[in-house]
Amino acid sequence: MTTARVEATARAAHAGQTDKAGRPYAEHLRAVAEGVRARGGDEEQIAAAWLHDAVEDDRLSQRWLEEAALTRRTKDIVLAVTKRSGEPSEAYAARILATPGALLVKEADLAHNADPARLAVLDGPTRARLTEKYARMRALLGLVAEEGDS
Repeated sequence: MTTARVEATARAAHAGQTDKAGRPYAEHLRAVAEGVRARGGDEEQIAAAWLHDAVEDDRLSQRWLEEAALTRRTKDIVLAVTKRSGEPSEAYAARILATPGALLVKEADLAHNADPARLAVLDGPTRARLTEKYARMRALLGLVAEEGDS
């Protein structure tokens, strides 16, 4: 599956979905894919970035992912970054760290999720909760704070 086809599939799967700020969800997917590219990610990681929330959000099934014309590595990255219901953050982080290529995708995801401009439009309690959540995940993944992070 080409990256363009993966993008089209992800956009279709998330059609009508919005993020916490009410923006079209595809904007987040695009930002994560661009973040992966900017960090030196390869085409498999960029494909995984487009699909990183599709299974978690029940937009595409795990069966669809397994049967899709994607590399095993792309599928493994998507599964690694798919948070499972009730899963402890430590187990989630360990799976990401154990999966080649997944850390870069999650790093780009966290960078966009924690973007101060995105967080600024949320109410105070939500902003504080998410800021702490993202900082904790970065710490579990061993990612150093980026300039401007608090």
